[in-house]
Amino acid sequence: MGRRTSLGVLVVLLAIAGWAVSLWLPEDAPATRRTPPVATAEPSAGPVDVPAARGDLADLATVARRPDGLVAYARTSFGGSWADSDGNGCNQRDDVLLRDAVEVRTRPQGRCDHDVLAGTWVDPYTGRRLVFTDLKEPRQAQAIQIDHVVPLSEAWRSGASGWSPDRRRAFANDLGNLLAVDGPTNMSKSDDDPAGWRPRKGFQCAYAARWIETKARWSLAADVSERRALEEMLGYC
Repeated sequence: MGRRTSLGVLVVLLAIAGWAVSLWLPEDAPATRRTPPVATAEPSAGPVDVPAARGDLADLATVARRPDGLVAYARTSFGGSWADSDGNGCNQRDDVLLRDAVEVRTRPQGRCDHDVLAGTWVDPYTGRRLVFTDLKEPRQAQAIQIDHVVPLSEAWRSGASGWSPDRRRAFANDLGNLLAVDGPTNMSKSDDDPAGWRPRKGFQCAYAARWIETKARWSLAADVSERRALEEMLGYC
């Protein structure tokens, strides 16, 4: 009897504690969690299939590095702010931040169940660990950026200038061409192709493979110096 009474008291105390915590926490309290599976393109897809990448590179059409008569690039040609292209209620920035995070703190906001507030990332371009405590604070938000691996202006020069506005908007929000990266490093990359800018040596193989895959999937062309740089980077695989 004494043992059953003690267990009964313990159950009552635990129930009271849980009730008290539920009163203290707001319903939309942020939750810290490891990156959950998201039905979007993954930041990396395991070992690179080098023969396939080289085959795709060889199949890309060739374009001049600065095509004659090309209409000047404008960012607005690819649409405005981030879209919700997969219809999950969250824009592409939050989707990529969640997908690429080591650890992340989120909250529900409207239809989006993962408005990203804070977290930890590893910048693929430098290998540096990035830790942010408040991504609603402008300086921290700028310190982690969503990069188009194949930049929009590069896509414009290599075929996108002839696309419809809808196709350009779809490219701008293509999760397979987006990575969460260190802000200053992304700014230094700017709109350069691999002939003008490369990430750290340990990421050059994966970067080249993703660049080639994106260009192949969107039927974009490549210039001669770009091809040479991509071949060199595949040599690190």
